[in-house]
Amino acid sequence: MNFNEQLEKKTGEVESVLAAYLPKPEGFQSKVLEAMAYAVSAGGKRLRPLLMRETAALFGETGEGLSCFMAAIEFIHTYSLIHDDLPALDNDDYRRGRKTTHVVYGEDIAVIAGDGLLNYAYETALRAFGRAVTIEDYQRTEQAMHILGRKAGVYGMVGGQCADLLAEKPETEVTEEMLLYIHKNKTAALIQAAMTIGAVLAGADEKAVAQIERCAENIGVAFQIQDDILDVTSTLEVLGKPTGSDEKNHKLTYVAMHGVEASKRQVEALSGEAVGILQAFPHRNAFLETLVEQLIYREK
Repeated sequence: MNFNEQLEKKTGEVESVLAAYLPKPEGFQSKVLEAMAYAVSAGGKRLRPLLMRETAALFGETGEGLSCFMAAIEFIHTYSLIHDDLPALDNDDYRRGRKTTHVVYGEDIAVIAGDGLLNYAYETALRAFGRAVTIEDYQRTEQAMHILGRKAGVYGMVGGQCADLLAEKPETEVTEEMLLYIHKNKTAALIQAAMTIGAVLAGADEKAVAQIERCAENIGVAFQIQDDILDVTSTLEVLGKPTGSDEKNHKLTYVAMHGVEASKRQVEALSGEAVGILQAFPHRNAFLETLVEQLIYREK
């Protein structure tokens, strides 16, 4: 089975996990549940749950709780996309090749659909405690919950989003330090959460978890710089969302600061270091290494 066949199979398995945990649209709250399901079912690469499971495979077997965290992190990622697309933020009408949630359901329902996914993500992750068997399982689940909350919150993704919004204001002087803070938090923090949670649940030691966190930071920053490159060089048909939105929103990106060619070189350097970290572990995961390279150098 080649990489693309493995990717299709593994992505299908993630889709099954998401379908199993996603609540059914029913009752007086059915409209918000329908909007939540619409956003989650838009497809995508399922990068974060895939990275979580494949990182866990580097370190051994995990308990039944891994699937809870796989679903939870994708729900958090999806809520962030719903809110990012809103007129008050990036004001995008398309996501993954189809109409965004606020265009289909209205801004009011889109806002609470994002809120619903964020809260339901933690409900889902907490189910892992019910699947713990040993004291070690409980301890690892507690550590994973701490990582998820920290990396998704004001000291992670939300903090990065705040800095990103402030960077768009004319009175803000955006430095390279601020730009890297945005990339390391708005984008890389959830990737770090995915990979470190996978490592923790599989029993990795403190040193290995720290190495995985560094690897994931590189992946996240490279992923965002590549996203900025595609916003300049790609098309709606290829990318699945409007291009040129960074310029439209007066957003200073790594590409705007350093140019396309220098940005490509930085992506290559970050990617090389990330893969090198993965290759240094005793048990190699060839699929994970290829996945990282494919995701960083993606065209959409």
